[in-house]
Amino acid sequence: MKDRDQWNSKVGFLLAAIGSAVGLGNIWRFPYVAATNGGGAFLLPYFFAIITAGIPILILEYTMGKTFRGGAPVTWARMNRRFEWLGWFQVMIAFIIAVYYFAIVVWVVSYIGFSFTQAWGADPSSFFVEYLGLTDSALNLGGIQTSLIIPFVIIWAIAAFIMYKGVSKGIEKACKICLPILFVLMLVLVIRGVTLPGAVDGLEYMFKPDWNALKDPSVWVAAYGQIFFSLSIAFAIMLAYSSYLPKKTDVVNSAFITATANHGFELFAGIGVFSIMGYMAMMQGVPVSEVAGAGIGLAFMTFPTAISALPALNALFGICFFGALFTAGITSLISILQAVVSGFHDKFEMSHKKAVTVVMVPAFLLSFLFITGAGMNILDIVDAFINNIGIASAGVIEVILVTRFFNPEKLRQEANEFSNFSIGRWWVFSLRIVTTVVLGIMLFLNTKDYLYNGYGEYASADVNVFGWGTILFVIVIADALTTMKGKDGYRDLDKIAYKEVN
Repeated sequence: MKDRDQWNSKVGFLLAAIGSAVGLGNIWRFPYVAATNGGGAFLLPYFFAIITAGIPILILEYTMGKTFRGGAPVTWARMNRRFEWLGWFQVMIAFIIAVYYFAIVVWVVSYIGFSFTQAWGADPSSFFVEYLGLTDSALNLGGIQTSLIIPFVIIWAIAAFIMYKGVSKGIEKACKICLPILFVLMLVLVIRGVTLPGAVDGLEYMFKPDWNALKDPSVWVAAYGQIFFSLSIAFAIMLAYSSYLPKKTDVVNSAFITATANHGFELFAGIGVFSIMGYMAMMQGVPVSEVAGAGIGLAFMTFPTAISALPALNALFGICFFGALFTAGITSLISILQAVVSGFHDKFEMSHKKAVTVVMVPAFLLSFLFITGAGMNILDIVDAFINNIGIASAGVIEVILVTRFFNPEKLRQEANEFSNFSIGRWWVFSLRIVTTVVLGIMLFLNTKDYLYNGYGEYASADVNVFGWGTILFVIVIADALTTMKGKDGYRDLDKIAYKEVN
């Protein structure tokens, strides 16, 4: 096989890994999850989940990628030929996420422009619905929305430019530019937020502990779900990124740095978001709980209302907020795409540019679904199923295969070989027992809920086509790619040539 690209430095890898982990969910998902699952008390199961699942799986995936020198399918195949299917399952999950992630970044770009004049007016919710041309059903496409075409092309052009440049010259450089910008923009938001009247009420809503919540198993499940959602684990990204590491990289330290930076950013973003929610609640004379929201509603409906209500510098604040979403979205998007690209590059020995083309063309075509009038409905359903069923399944299978059908002690020794501090047998215990049990429970509860109750208020046809249909699509394509013949030796590490960087 041709020499694989590598990161120019450990710092470059860490910035890329942090850029992947620090995505849109850090800004709009974590604060709400914490606030509605015990507030300050939620931090206890949250940090427990980091120690028992987040960091152990990061160490696992960093070690696997660095040791077996391939994207997810090839890494799993080199561990055991029968494991290759899981790699393609994870890659296809990443592919689906990349397709709809484009749409969100497209909306963000538009809202950067809208921020200059607060074009959303007095009713941001209605404006957002009209802007998307939102239909009443995921199956009622309503045609492509022409207002979305220009930002759609812009985002595709940016993503393609970065991806064709490769790992070191494209992704690494992009993250070195975007991460500092993201931090500065978020710093502006936090400083402005905590200086607003009513900010204390918002922070109290987020951090006031409700210790009784810890008795609820769903709170603990939510903590583990947030960790998987946030750290980009179990769906091929970190396996791919770590496969470009030099042999002597300290993966244990790298995992702790990545997790600490990511979760520190989540808490930091939460302070900014809920400070502003507190101000907004005070202005409207209602409790914070009535204005607080999560996900798309927070970003495109609630926050524009808050921006318009600010006493000064509204445009600047809007540009900072949506600029932060844009930079976080881009670094996550390119990481998701690279997870897919590496799978094709490594198994079929394609050139990097050919692999990018093989991935980007079908992704481009499928992403048109998300700029139709049904785009947000489709996105909502697909996102719920791919995260709560797809990633949870991949995580459960991953830890079971490693701890039950492979010798995890070998991986522990490999992780410790070049690390400044060693991981003990607690690492294997966490993966084999704690992570397996909690993820198994989470997967069971999610699957049971969707089977019995459907999802949201969507019709069963919508859920069957775009929810269960997406899971079926991922499984079928993963199986087809597994059975395809790869280049000779792609499973054999000894036959792989790669550049050694000291």
